Amino acid sequence: MARHVYQATLRWSDMDAYRHINNVQYLRYLEEARVDMMFTLGQREGAKTLSEGVVIARHEIDYKRPLVWRPEPIRIETWVTQIRAASFALAYEVLDDDGVYARAASVLVPYSLDGQRPRRVNDEERRYLEGFLEP
Repeated sequence: MARHVYQATLRWSDMDAYRHINNVQYLRYLEEARVDMMFTLGQREGAKTLSEGVVIARHEIDYKRPLVWRPEPIRIETWVTQIRAASFALAYEVLDDDGVYARAASVLVPYSLDGQRPRRVNDEERRYLEGFLEP
């Protein structure tokens, strides 16, 4: 199976008083990678409904080493670890050629914006997500 790879640009303002990338910025990097995977690529690959409503039920991040600003982007690899009837789980690594800066996981729930409630993963979404499924 394939991992989705996204290049995130570090911003000078992402640093904190300790001169490394602040922990909250990692959530933004993960969001950028997730939006690229589910909304941009998903729409091109036939999983259009993912962009119509997905909410985060859980985030978990393990920070492995400090990341400091530099002009080169970092890589965020994203893959699916579980697909259930009404949710799915993603895993991420924030890394470059020198190693891993963070590992993270999210549980996402398809959501009906019209009905204002969770919904089930449909067949189109399941097929798309299965292309990124790793144990």
